[in-house]
Amino acid sequence: MSQSFLSVQPYKGTRDFYPEEMRFRHWLFESLRQTVSAYGYEAYDGPMLEPFELYAAKSGQELVNEQLYSFEDRGGRKVAMRPEMTPTLARMVAARSSQLSKPIRWYSLPNLWRYERPQRGRLREHWQLNVDLLGLSSEAAEIEIVQIAIDILRNLGASSFDFEVQLSHRELNNDLFSRVLKLQPEQTAAVARAIDKRAKIPAEKFEELLHEAACSAEQISTLKHFLDAPLLEIGEVYGESEGYLAMCRFFDGVNALGLGPVCRFNASIMRGLDYYTGTVFEVYDKHPDNRRALFGGGRYDNLVGMFGQTQVPGVGFGMGDVTLKDFLEVHGLMPELQSHVDVLIGLFDADMLITSQALARQLRAEGLRVEAVLQPQKLGKQFQYADKKGIPLVIMIGPDEATTGQATLKNLRTGEQQTLAQADLLPTIQAQLKI
Repeated sequence: MSQSFLSVQPYKGTRDFYPEEMRFRHWLFESLRQTVSAYGYEAYDGPMLEPFELYAAKSGQELVNEQLYSFEDRGGRKVAMRPEMTPTLARMVAARSSQLSKPIRWYSLPNLWRYERPQRGRLREHWQLNVDLLGLSSEAAEIEIVQIAIDILRNLGASSFDFEVQLSHRELNNDLFSRVLKLQPEQTAAVARAIDKRAKIPAEKFEELLHEAACSAEQISTLKHFLDAPLLEIGEVYGESEGYLAMCRFFDGVNALGLGPVCRFNASIMRGLDYYTGTVFEVYDKHPDNRRALFGGGRYDNLVGMFGQTQVPGVGFGMGDVTLKDFLEVHGLMPELQSHVDVLIGLFDADMLITSQALARQLRAEGLRVEAVLQPQKLGKQFQYADKKGIPLVIMIGPDEATTGQATLKNLRTGEQQTLAQADLLPTIQAQLKI
């Protein structure tokens, strides 16, 4: 085997998932599924490859021009590896809109690809929970979606002091751009991109981007005041804006549900994707070692209509597994995950192989996860193996025990060892696994 082959590493920005990482992913995904399923959401999925055009006109310029993995297939078709799930969802809903009962509550857990510089919280390949509610145009949809986002973090062990949901509204920003700042269309796009980057760049760089967008000093001053103002103060000027009124209705709802303390208006929240039309939000980690946006989403009322004859309003969010793991780590919420195996059946000697295999089959038929030793070795090593893998119970059957229909069961958690009839193994194991 050549040295060059031995040194091959995974593609930069991707991950190998060893069993311990798979145990974490299984635990995490199961928690996510349980939370969204509790709200009545159903799973869906779509293809890894989509036509390039699906994203070219629907997603943000940065995503399409800088982050999209795209290529021409052997038939001359330009395709892309999915960088997000919402355009696929919109295409699927448009294809069967008349057949689907509204509102539509769907979720997915796909792996996605984006060409960006790998760093903390960002990889080129990641898995993402997508939760979408389609068919409702009222703020009731946003209130439910934000509740789900909050419950996901709480069900993972986070407290209300660990994170914050920051929200704004695209129509409110559009009223600022058109009615107050009187920006030209090309200026509006540049200013929106600058606002989206504001939290990640120095203040002087933000002003530089606004100057590059041909904003005057007065426009910049008005914009900065707007971005830093609380919602009530904004209402003094923009009280007739539908975006402002929508934000008021949303906060009335979450306050009545007791969720107001974790929700805050922030006019700087823009989200970089072009299809958002209303409420946009991002969930922020408040830990000093990880102050960043964890995930976000918003309302997209026009996207489904681009693929069919009927407009279907929608709101949703995407939550990546990389930033979520960082959040759990800094808050000390990572679980201690044991092996998925319930029982190890040891092998006393080669003559007992079929006896141990037969017992393993019996226990698996009863729903237990059973690993059986296939090659004789010292009993001490077999117990060490089980302990290292986190297998809580070990069964040993020697020739004498086989003759009398007995077995030895050892609990590695408690150190207790007992000899009992093989007929009593199942209830005893089930009882000890519950401890």
